[in-house]
Amino acid sequence: MGSSIKISLFEIDLATGKKLSEERSIWGGTRGIYPEGPHMYKRNRWYYSMVSEGGTHDGHMITMARSRDIWGPYDPCPNNPILTARGTNEYIQYTGHCDAFQDETRQWWGVCLGVRKDKGGRFVMERETFLTRGNWDGEWLSFEPVRSRIENLTPKDEFAAFSAFTGVGYLYMRDANFTNYDIGRGSLITFILSPVDLSHPETSPTFTGKRQRKLLGQSSVSVRCLTGNLDAEKLKFGLACYKDEHRYVRIFYDATDPAIVFELINNAKRISQKERHKLGNVPIDLHLRMEYTEKEYRFLYKVGNKSDAIWTCLAVTDTLNMTNPDFVGPVIGIFATATTNNLKVEFQDFSAD
Repeated sequence: MGSSIKISLFEIDLATGKKLSEERSIWGGTRGIYPEGPHMYKRNRWYYSMVSEGGTHDGHMITMARSRDIWGPYDPCPNNPILTARGTNEYIQYTGHCDAFQDETRQWWGVCLGVRKDKGGRFVMERETFLTRGNWDGEWLSFEPVRSRIENLTPKDEFAAFSAFTGVGYLYMRDANFTNYDIGRGSLITFILSPVDLSHPETSPTFTGKRQRKLLGQSSVSVRCLTGNLDAEKLKFGLACYKDEHRYVRIFYDATDPAIVFELINNAKRISQKERHKLGNVPIDLHLRMEYTEKEYRFLYKVGNKSDAIWTCLAVTDTLNMTNPDFVGPVIGIFATATTNNLKVEFQDFSAD
């Protein structure tokens, strides 16, 4: 069944953005659902409209039509779709939302969205940006299938130019109360706690993190000198891999009865898992680590300040438990919560791949 959605066109004032004409529907795609994200190109006196359709998952594709008059009518490309991974076993799936450009050597390229999806149905990083070669074969543009398998590289300091700005790259939930955060130039991050936890549907918890950038990587953080008021009521702090208030997985310190806790919540899949290791005493130093591959998340901890202290694996979970047809990937970060207001927790050496 085709879509009733159409690609529409109207004229605007480039200086003000004011609408200067009535909207006119120019093309409805190739009967795939949700034709959207149009791009317009002019080549050899033809106007080419390139759109996404078929939804953003299994049926995602790029199609094209052209007209001598920008207002239409538009005739579809006989080779549509000009880019798709639907119906294939390619590692990179859901390709769509493409833009075309030409480099300095006059080679055409397409930059598009897609996911790295393994045979088990895992696409941990959700939608990412991919580059594929394009070609004008006579009168129409076409793209090579996106087949490149991405390797984990040692990243350069891509934020070096922003080193003068503290906290660049950190993300927060909803309307964060930034008075609860002190992200210094060194390795210290201080949180002022609130009772809001990760599961709250509206209010922003005390949490900050970065998007997961590697399939093969790790994140870690330390909290030292756990003394005094860190036995406050319902105090929890630790590392979390967060999608939304319905889906997250984390390892944290629970001060109520000193323990390290693993918790996985995915309400959409009706998954609720918890593992608890009692510590007996409040540790002086605590180190938490999360290791990840394409197939699993591994959660570890160690206590004490000795460099040769042994890491204990608390839990391992399949990344499939956190895989859903989302638009963006997870955020890995640190959080803290307690029913005692204005309590501070100092994290050290937080890192996230």
